Amino acid sequence: MRILSNAKAPNEFLPSTDASASPTTASPAVMCPETITTISSLLKSCARPNHLKQAHARILTLGLHRRIPTLLSAATLAYLSLGLLDSALPLFRSVPSPSPFLFNMAIRACAAGGRFHVALSLYYTLLSSGLRPDKFTFPFALRSCAALSDLRVGKLLHQHSLCFGCASDLFVAAALVDMYSKCGDVFCARQTFDKMANRDLVCWTSMISGYAHNGLTMETLEFFRLMQLSSVKPNRVSLLSALLACGRLGALRGGECFHCLAIKTRFEHDVLVATAVVDMYVKCGNLELARLMFDRIDSKDVVCWSTMVAGFGYHGLAREAISTFDNMVDDGVMPNATTFTSLLSACSHSGLSEEGRRFFDSMNLKYGIEPKMNHYACMVDILGRAGKLQEAVEFIKQMPMEPDTSIWVSLLGACRIHGDLDLGEKIADKIMNRDHNHAGYFVLLSNVYATKSRWTDVERVRKLMAGRRVNKDQGISLIEFNNQVHKFGVDDKSHPHSREIYAYLDQLSVRMKQLGYVPLVDFALHDVDDESKEIALSYHSERLAIVFGLINMNPGTVIRVTKNLRVCGDCHNAVKFISKIESRVIIVRDANRFHHFEGGICSCHDHW
Repeated sequence: MRILSNAKAPNEFLPSTDASASPTTASPAVMCPETITTISSLLKSCARPNHLKQAHARILTLGLHRRIPTLLSAATLAYLSLGLLDSALPLFRSVPSPSPFLFNMAIRACAAGGRFHVALSLYYTLLSSGLRPDKFTFPFALRSCAALSDLRVGKLLHQHSLCFGCASDLFVAAALVDMYSKCGDVFCARQTFDKMANRDLVCWTSMISGYAHNGLTMETLEFFRLMQLSSVKPNRVSLLSALLACGRLGALRGGECFHCLAIKTRFEHDVLVATAVVDMYVKCGNLELARLMFDRIDSKDVVCWSTMVAGFGYHGLAREAISTFDNMVDDGVMPNATTFTSLLSACSHSGLSEEGRRFFDSMNLKYGIEPKMNHYACMVDILGRAGKLQEAVEFIKQMPMEPDTSIWVSLLGACRIHGDLDLGEKIADKIMNRDHNHAGYFVLLSNVYATKSRWTDVERVRKLMAGRRVNKDQGISLIEFNNQVHKFGVDDKSHPHSREIYAYLDQLSVRMKQLGYVPLVDFALHDVDDESKEIALSYHSERLAIVFGLINMNPGTVIRVTKNLRVCGDCHNAVKFISKIESRVIIVRDANRFHHFEGGICSCHDHW
């Protein structure tokens, strides 16, 4: 296509101010409608910021904005369309009576540009101007509420959408579902979804990602199934949510099905979906398949590399994590803060304190990344697990920011592992009165006291938890069988196979003791006799889940269990005996890492 050589710059379309101009040239004092339309169209057609600014400056120089007020609106719209909010917003405020369309465009541009507070402020200004919001106003105002997690304003906007008759619009309803989901009110999100007469892919995806975002994994997968039954094809976001849910549940078979669906829908080459597949296999305990999928990704970004580094770390393979990190750097991909969190965690789980310190120091010196609180927490954890408690204390003293609860929890955990009650008590005295409501802190403190049989102090901590309304998370273990996820709690008898499970577990306990198993009753946080403590430990959730797998799965099948809390020392010891007695590979994922039990040995080598 030939480009015309006589194309004019923006200023050449505007009236001239030259006194020698011919009498037939249109005067700025008397503007015909055609000229006004031409100038407005010119503003809209400016695709480059410098062209737009030149045209705007020419209008101001000629004083056209005083004679033709609509040019202010046209210029504002032009700036908004290019995302130039710093120029558009002051100009918007100078428009005498902005139209609802101009308000909508300004709210939309602010929401798209991350100016969420400004978007909501414009919405309130629209209302105070006596104008009515419409179906084009609410989606972007609600998006701002979602981004700010402002449920109160979001509910107010929902009421307004009902009052102005816009709530039934498909895009407004989808925005409402998304807002409620991202603000954590999944119940209202589902209510809004159920009231919709028509639901498109966006609505289904908002609901599925809402469940996933709020940690409701079972609901995520169930809703995905309902979407498929409604003949709605999944998109990338819904697939990502489903893969995330399978990873959290440790549902390997379900994850494999979604991997197949990603291939069928041709999303397997999308780097985000491919990374989610890798992450799912990592969290389901199949590291070999995760590595295979990782190697097949052509253009790996920093998220993809970081996921594989984290995967090796979760499974206690710190050397492989470090090697992957080195390959990433060699490939020209620069690490970010998340990469270093994964790398430091890997060093912590494998007891590589020197390597961990080296990587921590390199963050700022070599990569220009300022360590954040979570990186300091990892470093304290590395030193604490290595038994360098005093060095960890000195490290905390040298931190450039006030240590938060995660720092003290890491150090308290180390005190628990190494039995340093004196230091544990000093930490407790230091932070007991800081109004911490972190359940993990109180549990660790109770563990330290219970180890030394200081039951009065254990009771004092419990009363303090009750006074501050801090609830300890209950231990839950999950195991997948026949495409269903089975859930077990501590001393849980609600499962249909409970009688068989408990009978089998009692038989196993006898055989374990014959091989030398001795219950570690220090992990029972009750002031009772040793026999009662042993009984309390015998029916922890992970043991019930493992025995369920032993009863129902074919011999030789790998048993995979996911637990929401850290595996206690006694259960860790017991599962080693069970793996030897049953000649089974048992993979347990707890809150911190994976444990691969085989032949009476754990992959963590008792370092977790």
